[in-house]
Amino acid sequence: MNQTQMFSIKKFDFDSKLVNEFNNIHYVKDLWPVVYILSDDIVKEAYVGETADMYSRMRSHLKNNTKNKLTAVHLILSERFNKSATLDIESNLIKYISGDGQYKLINGNIGLANHNYYQKKEIYGDIFKSIWDNLRTIGITKHSIDYIDNSDLFKYSPYKALTQEQKDGLKVIMKSLLDNTYKNIIIEGGAGTGKTILAIFLFKLINTSNEDFNFEEFGDEELEFLEMVFELKKKYPNPKMALVVPMSSFRSTLKKVFKNIKGLNANMVIGPAEIVKDTFDILIVDESHRLRRRVNLGAYFRAFDVVCEKLNFDKYSCSELDWIVKQSESAVFFYDENQSIKPSDVKKEDFDKLKLHSLSKTEYLKSQFRVKGGNDYVNYIDNLLKCKLTKSDIIFNTKKYEFILFDSIESIQSEIKARDIENGLSRLVAGYSWPWITNKKEAKQDYDIEIENTRLKWNSTNIDWVNSSNSINEVGCIHTIQGYDLNYTGVIFGNEITYDKKNNQIKILKEYYHDVNGKQSIVDAEELKDFILNIYKTIMLRGIKGTYVYVCDKDLRDYFSEFIPKYKIKKEIEYLEDNEVVPYVNSIPLYDLNVAAGYFSELQTVKDCKWIVLNKTYKISDELFACKVIGESMNKIIPNGSICMFRKYSGGSRDGKIVLVEHTSIQDPDFGSGYTIKEYRSNKSIKNDTWSHESIILKPLSYNLDYEEIVIEDDELINLKVIGIFETIL
Repeated sequence: MNQTQMFSIKKFDFDSKLVNEFNNIHYVKDLWPVVYILSDDIVKEAYVGETADMYSRMRSHLKNNTKNKLTAVHLILSERFNKSATLDIESNLIKYISGDGQYKLINGNIGLANHNYYQKKEIYGDIFKSIWDNLRTIGITKHSIDYIDNSDLFKYSPYKALTQEQKDGLKVIMKSLLDNTYKNIIIEGGAGTGKTILAIFLFKLINTSNEDFNFEEFGDEELEFLEMVFELKKKYPNPKMALVVPMSSFRSTLKKVFKNIKGLNANMVIGPAEIVKDTFDILIVDESHRLRRRVNLGAYFRAFDVVCEKLNFDKYSCSELDWIVKQSESAVFFYDENQSIKPSDVKKEDFDKLKLHSLSKTEYLKSQFRVKGGNDYVNYIDNLLKCKLTKSDIIFNTKKYEFILFDSIESIQSEIKARDIENGLSRLVAGYSWPWITNKKEAKQDYDIEIENTRLKWNSTNIDWVNSSNSINEVGCIHTIQGYDLNYTGVIFGNEITYDKKNNQIKILKEYYHDVNGKQSIVDAEELKDFILNIYKTIMLRGIKGTYVYVCDKDLRDYFSEFIPKYKIKKEIEYLEDNEVVPYVNSIPLYDLNVAAGYFSELQTVKDCKWIVLNKTYKISDELFACKVIGESMNKIIPNGSICMFRKYSGGSRDGKIVLVEHTSIQDPDFGSGYTIKEYRSNKSIKNDTWSHESIILKPLSYNLDYEEIVIEDDELINLKVIGIFETIL
């Protein structure tokens, strides 16, 4: 049974006649678990739920003043559904619809399911993907799951299932907000411990109506959470609150996130100077280690002084931390002393003093959520930079996380670009060891960094550089990356950091450190070293799936080479002789597109094509095959002459994916007649709950603008066949 036969999606008008129509649906009549989506295409709002009693649930929703304004309901039905499965599918739909951005959800953010159950991965994971593709077909959702996974709307969505540690942190915050004994709540945690997620979750929690909450997933703690939330709503029925974010780039990103969350808006995310306009019931401060004091502020000096004057502070001795405390009845600080990177940052001593105050409460987050290497990787990096590792220590190496040292700048640049093609959000980042030349109007060169005859350019924008159009070809600095997640980070250690072999310690060469505001006013060499080590540790904890390292200084490179696995140049494609081939056990087929007619419709014999050995990174299956891609029509993604792996197409959405297509009328200058490899785009027509293709656009992705789109329309659509989906370059 294929996935589309395992479920069905039925649409109804959401009105008083709805419950009568349920009499024709046996799943509803027999009280079968059902997942449903309420929506309205005009106001672009939606609600996701699950129930075994659709009659009473819909009657309840129709009486609700918020939900009864919605106009349509889609029921997702399956004989495979049980309570655990529908809770899981409901939870995933909430998370991904929120990240999709097509609709604002009116759900509360408490109680998302996050538990295991029978055949969760084996069956229901694939069912959810098929449900999502069907929802894209009928226009309820817009983007692919892969696209959403990399989006800021998804990563910083408040619709997340909290871990037990996060729940404990949330309880501490809520109890402290209810206890008039405490005014300041400090949540300490290292990079990747989920501070930003908890900050946004808390903000959404306080700004959501009680009736939209689902507390079931809190288990034994359900009543305790229920009571605390209701008490918070009594104390703050219409809370005046803001999320304070010190860094302008990250603040801009979170404004976009808040704009797409029901009940929140972009104006709720502010910079520290904006708190002078009013007093607040609650201020939540993310990245509070980046709050500033009056040191090396550049153009911000005047604005800083104006706020100090209005709040009656001595500008020379106060900081933005003092502003927050004064302007709020309660303040929640998310803090990590190891991410303080400039002398303008509030001193650790000031936070230590605040933590010791009788009106303050401190809680700690320790579990690593970003980096798949976990706390073991975090501790390893800390010990590496503090020179605490010895030759007897086991080198960090795990299949869960790629941690690799490169000897060539070209190799790390090439691998980061390859990871970006495969996973997205892979970027080069460096220490501030080169001046920023290209930002000057009179710049006489178009590069800032030169290593081994390779010329690179610093980030062309400070605002949301990670997601900017040319970021894959640039190098980001700490100021563009702090607060963001990447899939892979390529970290370039510059000439400002070296290693003293005799004394086994890292040393800083101040003359090669070019962040003027980052070193002015620093007299103590150890203080500068602490800041620079914090910078490198911070950027080495950005990558979710891996961190690649290149080191300019030879002594530091030699030191790192003792403790970081080295990059191995990939072997050439290995071909097998006929007598060595065990199809889809030790090899996959490599087809020549010029003679491939008919090859893809049935299992081939060994002699029909060449057979190649697949890298151990990939699991061999009979769904995989390879082709050599000739030409420049896809050179933004696939260089001319690349051997690429594809997965046989077996259903689901193809929109936005790179595909191998067969069609009798295609004449591609690169691939000859009958076949092409392009990005697939579909224009659909939807009438009476059914859809059909109006046209298929096969789009080249080339730096050469002479390549044109191939458009398939009308009767020609019948003969179009998608053979495979592009996976990777081998």
